[in-house]
Amino acid sequence: MVEHRPLRDFIAYAVLSFGIVIFAFPVYVAFIASTYDAATVVSGNLPLTPGRNLLENYYRAVFVGGSRFMNQPVGVLLLNSFISAIGIAVGKIFISILSAFAIVYFRFPFRKTAFWIIFVTLMLPVEVRIYPTYKIVADLHMLDTYAGLILPLIASATGTLLFRQFFMTVPDELLEASRIDGAGPLRFFWDTLLPLSMTTVAALFVIQFIYGWNQYLWPLLITTKDSMQTIVIGIKKMLSTTDELAEWQLAMATAVLAMLPPVAVVVFMQRLFVKGLVETEK
Repeated sequence: MVEHRPLRDFIAYAVLSFGIVIFAFPVYVAFIASTYDAATVVSGNLPLTPGRNLLENYYRAVFVGGSRFMNQPVGVLLLNSFISAIGIAVGKIFISILSAFAIVYFRFPFRKTAFWIIFVTLMLPVEVRIYPTYKIVADLHMLDTYAGLILPLIASATGTLLFRQFFMTVPDELLEASRIDGAGPLRFFWDTLLPLSMTTVAALFVIQFIYGWNQYLWPLLITTKDSMQTIVIGIKKMLSTTDELAEWQLAMATAVLAMLPPVAVVVFMQRLFVKGLVETEK
């Protein structure tokens, strides 16, 4: 029986509302700043209501160019970030689910050793192995390419661990039933394991999409053309430290646009994301 305690519920909702305000207010200020001209933004007297330059600022940012320090329109940077994030998320899921499938369902020498070697790579993020990774990418002529943005980041020990733990909870009776029906390993994987893993796939996709979207160091290192740079780099370039005044209204418009894809992914996949993380039986 669920007990209704109005005072406790009120306190919980009040704390939750306060937290939402703290996190949402800076985003709201960024949106408001994106609707005014640069002089109003830097004056220190920014109103809390939208201005008249909303359409002009967003049109200029998306289709014309972010600022005098960034030659490419923000639309191009958003596309680069989207392709990179999708490629990283899909690549990590593809490699992780296949490697976990092999570790759990195949018996081969040094199977556990292979898993622990994969697990140890958690201590070797791209920042640690930045020079050899860059050298290999450069030797393969993948600088300023989508392949160079995506391929070095698609290995995921976290994803392999997540899928391995889930596969170990799948009843052995399903495997035996598939064998009786004459299904091979790939058929068992495609018809049985993959449908059962969809919530785990969704949870991992959300995490890895945001990871790929927020990448800064690696894209900054391997992209020299403005046309191949990502939205995070674009925001940094707009906030130039030269004597010229940064066009803050365009930078704020770009920041607001940069938040929309990750937020959309989280909102539309929220239920699957929560199920994939908290449910032990799919």
